[in-house]
Amino acid sequence: TRFRPLSFEVPKPLFPVAGVPMIQHHIEACAKVPNMKEILLIGFYQPSDELNRFLTSAQQEFKVCIRYLQEYIALGTGGGLYHFRDQILFGNPEKFFVMNTDVCCEFPLMEMMEFQQARGHINSFVMLGTTVRKLLQSFVESLGNFYSGLEDREGWYRAG
Repeated sequence: TRFRPLSFEVPKPLFPVAGVPMIQHHIEACAKVPNMKEILLIGFYQPSDELNRFLTSAQQEFKVCIRYLQEYIALGTGGGLYHFRDQILFGNPEKFFVMNTDVCCEFPLMEMMEFQQARGHINSFVMLGTTVRKLLQSFVESLGNFYSGLEDREGWYRAG
Protein backbone atom coordinates (compact mmCIF):
# COMPACT_ATOMS: atom_id res chain seq x y z
CA THR A 1 0.00 0.00 0.00
CA ARG A 2 2.96 2.35 0.52
CA PHE A 3 3.56 2.48 -3.22
CA ARG A 4 -0.01 3.11 -4.33
CA PRO A 5 -1.11 4.18 -6.89
CA LEU A 6 2.14 3.18 -8.62
CA SER A 7 1.83 -0.44 -7.50
CA PHE A 8 -1.41 -0.81 -9.44
CA GLU A 9 0.67 -0.73 -12.64
CA VAL A 10 4.04 -2.19 -11.63
CA PRO A 11 4.68 -4.91 -9.03
CA LYS A 12 6.75 -3.45 -6.18
CA PRO A 13 9.74 -5.75 -6.85
CA LEU A 14 10.03 -4.25 -10.35
CA PHE A 15 10.07 -0.58 -9.26
CA PRO A 16 13.26 0.97 -10.60
CA VAL A 17 15.96 1.81 -8.05
CA ALA A 18 19.28 3.09 -9.39
CA GLY A 19 18.19 2.26 -12.92
CA VAL A 20 17.17 -1.39 -12.43
CA PRO A 21 14.23 -3.20 -10.86
CA MET A 22 14.46 -3.17 -7.06
CA ILE A 23 14.62 -6.97 -6.84
CA GLN A 24 17.63 -7.08 -9.17
CA HIS A 25 19.82 -5.65 -6.39
CA HIS A 26 18.84 -8.63 -4.20
CA ILE A 27 19.42 -11.15 -6.98
CA GLU A 28 22.83 -9.65 -7.85
CA ALA A 29 23.90 -9.90 -4.20
CA CYS A 30 22.73 -13.51 -3.92
CA ALA A 31 24.40 -14.48 -7.20
CA LYS A 32 27.77 -13.40 -5.75
CA VAL A 33 27.52 -15.96 -2.93
CA PRO A 34 29.56 -19.05 -3.85
CA ASN A 35 27.51 -22.21 -4.36
CA MET A 36 24.19 -20.32 -4.40
CA LYS A 37 21.85 -22.96 -5.74
CA GLU A 38 18.49 -21.24 -5.86
CA ILE A 39 16.71 -17.97 -5.18
CA LEU A 40 13.13 -18.20 -3.97
CA LEU A 41 10.95 -15.13 -4.18
CA ILE A 42 7.86 -15.21 -1.99
CA GLY A 43 5.05 -12.75 -2.51
CA PHE A 44 1.40 -12.07 -3.04
CA TYR A 45 1.85 -10.47 -6.46
CA GLN A 46 -0.04 -12.02 -9.32
CA PRO A 47 2.52 -13.35 -11.78
CA SER A 48 2.54 -11.03 -14.78
CA ASP A 49 4.22 -11.22 -18.15
CA GLU A 50 6.53 -8.42 -17.01
CA LEU A 51 7.59 -10.29 -13.85
CA ASN A 52 7.99 -13.59 -15.72
CA ARG A 53 10.15 -11.93 -18.41
CA PHE A 54 12.31 -10.32 -15.73
CA LEU A 55 12.81 -13.59 -13.83
CA THR A 56 13.66 -15.51 -17.00
CA SER A 57 16.19 -12.86 -17.99
CA ALA A 58 17.69 -12.73 -14.48
CA GLN A 59 18.10 -16.53 -14.38
CA GLN A 60 20.03 -16.41 -17.64
CA GLU A 61 22.12 -13.41 -16.66
CA PHE A 62 23.05 -14.55 -13.15
CA LYS A 63 23.15 -18.31 -13.87
CA VAL A 64 21.05 -19.28 -10.85
CA CYS A 65 17.61 -20.86 -10.57
CA ILE A 66 14.99 -18.30 -9.52
CA ARG A 67 11.49 -19.36 -8.53
CA TYR A 68 8.52 -17.24 -7.53
CA LEU A 69 6.28 -18.74 -4.83
CA GLN A 70 2.92 -17.00 -4.76
CA GLU A 71 1.08 -16.67 -1.46
CA TYR A 72 -2.66 -17.40 -1.50
CA ILE A 73 -3.13 -14.35 0.75
CA ALA A 74 -0.59 -11.78 1.94
CA LEU A 75 1.15 -13.68 4.75
CA GLY A 76 3.96 -11.30 5.69
CA THR A 77 7.59 -12.36 6.05
CA GLY A 78 7.15 -14.95 8.81
CA GLY A 79 3.93 -16.33 7.37
CA GLY A 80 5.47 -16.77 3.94
CA LEU A 81 8.51 -18.54 5.38
CA TYR A 82 6.27 -20.88 7.38
CA HIS A 83 3.88 -21.56 4.52
CA PHE A 84 6.68 -22.41 2.06
CA ARG A 85 9.00 -24.06 4.62
CA ASP A 86 9.04 -27.40 2.78
CA GLN A 87 10.13 -25.76 -0.47
CA ILE A 88 12.70 -23.60 1.35
CA LEU A 89 14.17 -26.61 3.14
CA PHE A 90 14.01 -28.95 0.12
CA GLY A 91 17.47 -30.24 -0.67
CA ASN A 92 18.61 -29.55 2.90
CA PRO A 93 20.28 -26.15 2.34
CA GLU A 94 23.15 -25.32 4.67
CA LYS A 95 22.17 -21.65 4.83
CA PHE A 96 19.56 -19.26 3.53
CA PHE A 97 19.01 -15.52 3.48
CA VAL A 98 15.76 -13.69 4.10
CA MET A 99 15.59 -10.27 2.46
CA ASN A 100 12.66 -7.93 2.04
CA THR A 101 12.13 -6.47 -1.41
CA ASP A 102 11.55 -2.94 -0.19
CA VAL A 103 14.92 -2.70 1.55
CA CYS A 104 17.98 -2.05 -0.60
CA CYS A 105 21.49 -1.80 0.79
CA GLU A 106 24.96 -3.09 0.06
CA PHE A 107 23.82 -6.62 1.04
CA PRO A 108 27.03 -7.81 2.74
CA LEU A 109 25.96 -11.45 2.47
CA MET A 110 29.46 -12.94 2.49
CA GLU A 111 30.41 -10.88 5.54
CA MET A 112 27.22 -12.00 7.28
CA MET A 113 28.02 -15.66 6.58
CA GLU A 114 31.57 -15.23 7.84
CA PHE A 115 30.32 -13.48 10.99
CA GLN A 116 27.83 -16.27 11.68
CA GLN A 117 30.44 -18.97 11.09
CA ALA A 118 33.00 -17.30 13.35
CA ARG A 119 30.70 -16.35 16.23
CA GLY A 120 27.44 -18.19 15.91
CA HIS A 121 26.08 -21.58 16.74
CA ILE A 122 25.13 -23.68 13.74
CA ASN A 123 21.43 -22.93 14.37
CA SER A 124 21.92 -19.23 15.01
CA PHE A 125 21.09 -16.39 12.67
CA VAL A 126 22.52 -12.98 11.84
CA MET A 127 20.24 -10.03 11.28
CA LEU A 128 21.29 -6.96 9.35
CA GLY A 129 19.71 -3.78 10.62
CA THR A 130 19.36 -0.88 8.24
CA THR A 131 19.80 2.75 9.13
CA VAL A 132 19.28 5.89 7.17
CA ARG A 133 21.76 8.67 7.85
CA LYS A 134 22.27 12.02 6.15
CA LEU A 135 18.91 11.57 4.57
CA LEU A 136 18.13 13.29 1.30
CA GLN A 137 14.41 13.13 0.80
CA SER A 138 12.43 14.49 -2.09
CA PHE A 139 8.75 14.17 -2.74
CA VAL A 140 7.05 15.14 -5.95
CA GLU A 141 3.34 14.87 -6.57
CA SER A 142 2.37 14.95 -10.21
CA LEU A 143 -0.94 14.04 -11.74
CA GLY A 144 -1.94 11.95 -8.74
CA ASN A 145 1.28 9.94 -8.77
CA PHE A 146 3.48 10.03 -5.71
CA TYR A 147 7.18 9.43 -5.93
CA SER A 148 9.54 9.32 -3.00
CA GLY A 149 13.24 8.85 -2.84
CA LEU A 150 15.42 8.23 0.15
CA GLU A 151 19.18 8.14 -0.14
CA ASP A 152 21.82 7.59 2.47
CA ARG A 153 25.32 8.74 1.65
CA GLU A 154 26.81 5.59 3.23
CA GLY A 155 25.16 3.23 0.79
CA TRP A 156 22.06 2.09 2.68
CA TYR A 157 18.68 2.55 1.05
CA ARG A 158 15.09 1.96 2.09
CA ALA A 159 12.15 2.56 -0.17
CA GLY A 160 8.65 2.79 1.17
